[in-house]
Amino acid sequence: MNTRVLLGFVALATGLGVTQPVEAASVNCTMRFDLTSWSILYKRSDGTGTITCSDRTILKVKLTANGGGLTVGKATIKGGKGNFSAVNSIEETLGTYVAADASFGTPKSGTAQVMTKGEVSLSLAGAGKGFGLGVSLGGLTIAKDR
Repeated sequence: MNTRVLLGFVALATGLGVTQPVEAASVNCTMRFDLTSWSILYKRSDGTGTITCSDRTILKVKLTANGGGLTVGKATIKGGKGNFSAVNSIEETLGTYVAADASFGTPKSGTAQVMTKGEVSLSLAGAGKGFGLGVSLGGLTIAKDR
């Protein structure tokens, strides 16, 4: 058998001649949110928000966070802001993000946190009222608000 024919057959059989372009994430999204949390060893947060993306899509969302650790506290954040890493669509912002948290807060305190869900990252910042002390590990779930 001819060597060129053999090499062509191997390339065809293994798919070496076929490539698919990789689409880069190109949509930038932000989130405005309000969140209330409490903790006594177990940490629970609930809230609502709105995600707005550069492709003009908007989505109302529900926020739920659960975690555990050595914590005690109660806090409310109004008008917090989140920034997502670039995504392909607003749907990629939904899901559960994992985070570790260390806090020491007084009646008027702020928060800043970075979370991840696979290749999507979320940074949160907000000012709130309340107090908190401790270290916890948990997740924040973002779901469509019905």
